[in-house]
Formats: sequence, structure tokens, C-alpha cells
Amino acid sequence: MTIRQEHKTPFFYARKRLFSNKPAVFGLIVIVFAHLIAGGGYLLMPDKTPYANDGAVQIQKQSPGFQVKILKIRKNMDVPKVGFFSWLLNGEDSKYTIVPVKGTPRIVDDSVEFQPFGRERAELKHMLLNCVKPLFVGPSDKLEKDAKQNFKVEGNLITFLDSDEHIQTITKEELKKEFFDDNVETRTYYLGTDKSGRDMLSRLIYGTRISLSIGFISVLISLIVGVSLGALAGFFGGKIDTIVLWFMSVIWSVPSIMLVIAVTLALQQRGIWVAFVAVGLTTWVEIARVVRGQIMSIKQKVYVEAARALGYSNKRIIFHHILPNIIGALVVISTSNFASAIVIEAGLSFLGLGVQPPMPSWGMMINEGFAAIGTSNSWHLIFLPSFCICVTVLAFNLLGNGLRDALDPKAVRG
Repeated sequence: MTIRQEHKTPFFYARKRLFSNKPAVFGLIVIVFAHLIAGGGYLLMPDKTPYANDGAVQIQKQSPGFQVKILKIRKNMDVPKVGFFSWLLNGEDSKYTIVPVKGTPRIVDDSVEFQPFGRERAELKHMLLNCVKPLFVGPSDKLEKDAKQNFKVEGNLITFLDSDEHIQTITKEELKKEFFDDNVETRTYYLGTDKSGRDMLSRLIYGTRISLSIGFISVLISLIVGVSLGALAGFFGGKIDTIVLWFMSVIWSVPSIMLVIAVTLALQQRGIWVAFVAVGLTTWVEIARVVRGQIMSIKQKVYVEAARALGYSNKRIIFHHILPNIIGALVVISTSNFASAIVIEAGLSFLGLGVQPPMPSWGMMINEGFAAIGTSNSWHLIFLPSFCICVTVLAFNLLGNGLRDALDPKAVRG
């Protein structure tokens, strides 16, 4: 009786080795979790405003777990509604200006009385109608000719001009109910607030999106440049190889952060797109070296010679017969470059040459925390973004090491 032996593909054994590597699995879990957080974005962020920029200086540098009452005062303008996907990507401007308060605001006659947070002073007053409704700003004769204000009270009924100069009416009871339903809330800042009183958790989540997007785009740019130059040098050799090697040696001799700064200054701009290009153009050298060495070895193989004998073009031989055999090496080095890109971007933002305010970046947040060293309640401003950078970079390095071992064709099958 013949026993049929089932044959497994090389990918099966590579996957088995990868998932038996616990550090690599840990790194993969962290990376998947980070991508879910970045993709979820405003679904997960407590602060739904663009760049999580809704803050109040009265509650700056509060420790994790801080809780406070918030009085929300309606802005005298219409805030346009955005679609779901636009909101998920960019957030939505808040209709309110927030004021942290002590205790619960009280309604006295037609005003709201409240004690501002962090101040030892008498209570302040704000017009109730202006808290709840957006009022028209500027002179108007729609209610009354030569009126000094754009609202009037007649018994229990309030008539006012909204921000579009349309006449609206509301009763005092409806106004009070709307105030307590929409304009007073208790907020918990689970990871504290930054030096501008913004929610640290929301800004860290948005910073995850920035770091991963810069890592992805910069790795893509480095792959395009590195694979192209490495393939040309390794396949054709001669003068092309000499020129590419010289160029790689020059780039390799300059520290990465200095090269990124030079690219940034050459472009005469600062911002996220400049960071994409700058980081990508400084991480391609290692890819080019690996591709060049691999192609120089592979092009001597019999199947490459057979392809030449069949009259295939150099382009077809490179892209269809050589590059597919070095994908494993490219995947491993790309994970390493991804981690390097995150660190370089954080350094750029720390120096003020990367992502610009108010867009949050882990490096920029560390810079803000660094400026607050020595003041009270400032430890989390540096620790939290630094921890995020360390864990993310560690995860990519662990995954890269695991992929290197898993994709090694000389590894023992098990």
C-alpha cells in the first residue's frame, strides 16, 4: 500500500516559522493594532475636531485621568456638516468654544453663571441665548429698525436672528432644556492634556496615522529608487555600476538626519509631504545595495542564461525572472526601513522641520514636552509619545527579524 506524501509550498513553511517566532508575532500584533488605530481615526478619538485641536489653556498639562466640567459656548457661525468618509479622514470643526468650569453652571434670569476652572475669582456671566444659539453678528434691521441687539424678549418667547440673518423663535423653557442637554458635559482626559489643554489620547492616535503614513510613503519611494538603481548597477555592471556605487557611497557617508535636513532646506518648504519625500530619498541606499548584490549573484544562474538565449529583453529578465526571487530580502529590509522612517520623521518634527502645527506628530509632541521640563505635571508630555515611538519601532524590528528567519531558504523545515 502506497502512502501519498503531501507536499507543502515554501510559503507554508515560511509562515509556520514566522508564527512560531513569538517576538515576531508580538511585533505583528502591535503593527496590526497600530494600523487599526490609525484607520479608525476619529471613530476612536475623543476629540473629533481636525488634528484634535480643541483645547483650553485653563486645563493645560493635566495628568492622565483628569476629569472636568465643560461649558460649551455656541460659535456665532454655521459649521458645515461633512460626509462620513470626509469626517473619518479629517474630522469636523466644532460648533462650540469650550470653557472648563468648576461645578455645574447655573441659569440666573437670562444669563449663565459659572466659575472658570483654575481661577480664584468671582463667577462670570454669559448670555444664555448666545451660549445655545448662533447669533447674527453685525447691524441688522430685520427685527427692528436701528436695533442695538439682534434678539428681543417678549414674555416667554425669544425672537432672534441666527448666523444666516434668519428670524428664529424659541421659548425660555426650550432654551434652558437645550442648554443642559447640549452645552454642559463632563469630560475625562484619559491620558491627560498637553501644554495647550488638548486631549493627549486623541493627538497620540492621530500621531499614529502620521507616523505610519510617513513610513509607508517613504518606504514606497525608497523601494522605487533603490530597486531601480540597484537593478541597473547589478545587471549591467561596468560604468553604470561604478557611477551608482559612487552615488550610493556619497549618500551613505552623510548622516541620515543631516541628509533629510538638507533635502528639506533644498525644497524650501516644511510639512508632511516634504517629510514623505525627504525620508524616502534618504533610505533607499541600503535597498539598492541589497538589490545590486542579489542581482549580481542571480544573473549568473542557468535560468537567466536560458532567458537570454530565448531572446527575452533585459527588462523582462529583470522584472519577471530576477526580482521575484529577491522579494523576501526586500520585505525584510522594508520593515527595517519602516522603523527607521518613523524615527527620522520624529527627529525632523522634534527639530521643527517635519510635520507642522497644529497637525500632531509624536516628534513634535516630544518637543513640546521637552520645552515643559521642570514644570509641574509635565512627565506624560514626553513619556507617552516616546513610548509610542519605542513600541512601534520595536515591533517593526521584531517583525523584520522574524521575516528574515522565516524567509531564509536554508532554514530547516519544521
